[in-house]
Amino acid sequence: MENGTAATTITDKNFEATALMASITVNDMAASVAWYRDALGFEVGQQFERDGKVAATRINAGAVRLLLNQEDGAKGMDRKKGQGISLQLSTSQNIDAIANRARAHGASLLSEPADMPWGARMFRLQDPDGFIFVISSVW
Repeated sequence: MENGTAATTITDKNFEATALMASITVNDMAASVAWYRDALGFEVGQQFERDGKVAATRINAGAVRLLLNQEDGAKGMDRKKGQGISLQLSTSQNIDAIANRARAHGASLLSEPADMPWGARMFRLQDPDGFIFVISSVW
């Protein structure tokens, strides 16, 4: 036993994950849930409460799961969020229609839909807390 767990044999086989779920911290849960639901079309999943208040909400878009966590102020309410990372969501749906929906619900696009040299069509936008998303066609 190493570090309290059973030792395992390391192999040359590559890691094979089956899913990725992102967990992000938001300043205003209700506003963030509404933004993801209305601007991008996420479905609202399970909500988790702590001390009678919503502390987290799982939202879903197809196989993609995001967990929105309510900022508790422990690290400062004004701290910058979403810096140094962007999350790419790939879809077979019409990229321009998704951009139009987002824009119609008040989302600001960081870049307009455009065709990329590698064959994808994509655009970028930022959520209310500064997290950047790339919406891309499957390529």
